[in-house]
Amino acid sequence: MDKFFKLTESGTTVSREIMAGLTTFFAMSYILFVNPDMLSKTGMPYQAVFLATIIASVIGTLIMGLFANVPYAQAPGMGLNAFFTFTVVFGLGYSWQEALAMVFICGIINILITVTKIRKMIIKAIPESIQHAIGGGIGIFIAYIGIKNAGLLKFTLDPGTYTVLGKGADKGTATIEGAASAVPALVNFTQPAVLVALVGIVITAILVVKNVKGAILISIVATTIIAIFAGVVDLSAIDFKGNSLGSAFKELGQTFGAAFSQKGMGSLFTDSAKIPQVLMTILAFSLSDTFDTIGTFIGTGRRSGIFSAEDEKSLEEGSGFSSKMDKALFADATATSIGAIFGTSNTTTYVESAAGIGAGGRTGLTSVVTAICFLLSSVLLPFISIVPSAATAPVLIIVGVMMLGSFKDINWTDLEEAIPAFFASIFMGFAYSISYGIAAGFIFFAITKVVTGKAKEVSPIIWVVNFLFILNFIILAVI
Repeated sequence: MDKFFKLTESGTTVSREIMAGLTTFFAMSYILFVNPDMLSKTGMPYQAVFLATIIASVIGTLIMGLFANVPYAQAPGMGLNAFFTFTVVFGLGYSWQEALAMVFICGIINILITVTKIRKMIIKAIPESIQHAIGGGIGIFIAYIGIKNAGLLKFTLDPGTYTVLGKGADKGTATIEGAASAVPALVNFTQPAVLVALVGIVITAILVVKNVKGAILISIVATTIIAIFAGVVDLSAIDFKGNSLGSAFKELGQTFGAAFSQKGMGSLFTDSAKIPQVLMTILAFSLSDTFDTIGTFIGTGRRSGIFSAEDEKSLEEGSGFSSKMDKALFADATATSIGAIFGTSNTTTYVESAAGIGAGGRTGLTSVVTAICFLLSSVLLPFISIVPSAATAPVLIIVGVMMLGSFKDINWTDLEEAIPAFFASIFMGFAYSISYGIAAGFIFFAITKVVTGKAKEVSPIIWVVNFLFILNFIILAVI
């Protein structure tokens, strides 16, 4: 095992990798509940999506661990599943089968741009200051996810400043999209879950500062126990029979291969008038998927040393899959198409992998452990559901703090460097999208270079990517 995963060479141990794998799993296990709930709004069978989520996560994460030997986990991406549901199906009127067909095509495109080294060229073209900004921006993003999951924020929406998305308004179950007038504020500390999360933040901070081994996982377990005694987790309400693996497999027959059915790929390109819109939608899927992954790798890999200087040099000068980054990008690209085949939206590398990396994960063994946890979750879901978001949210917040150190390598006194870095990092966190943060950083990088007479310093790749991002924003605005 040491030889296969190169544990000693990476300065890690089996126990540390196991801890890291468990930490990553619990930090992202919410997707097991959120993804089926999100996609089932389109008419997809809930249990089928639940099982497809597990299968896509297991396969994608195993490829990442065994082929690339890096500690990253994959699962259907948040944001991408919302785009699938609310924009593609509800907004544009495509069937969920057609949406799955688009996701599959997106995966094929990602494989092609990885094999043809286009992704590698994009990474090489990213200015160093923006790479540091991406690292810090992911810290903001992860910490913001943790703050939200902890329930520390509330948002005030005035009448007429929000839109009801999808069905269920009369039942109080519809999704609400608020306007920019929404005002965030700190909640009143009256809810038990919020108080438990606060205690969890303190516990996590103390354990990390004291350099306690397994601090992240210990904090999750300790906070979960506190949540049980505080009544945040109701053990009597846990359903040990409701999640039937047998019924999930039966429903999976409805989604498996649906992307290639007559209602999927068979009807996607039949209307010639809609072909431009279909292509632009696939582009939107691909841009988000590609840059979410690149941002996660750059933001977490450089600072932790997972992708060493030698690996970065191999990425730039080597051929084929000579570097870990090459292999990791390929592993990520294949997962999207695999997920679409089984019946879920884009499978992507999870930013919550940073929690496992923060716990000491450095090799693919971390990913293998996470994949095993996803596999076991198909039969142990009731036990996994015991862990509340109040227990995992503190971990994300503290890991976010750890990643903010990337900001120290940015020259904030030089506005030519600071402005692109600011927009890259801030948009990443508060637009809730790694790819949109990168888009903002790229666009302002080009603007600052043009106005200072240094347009030649902007790589042609950056110009092409900026054009595609702007085109994507225009299309989304029009549709």
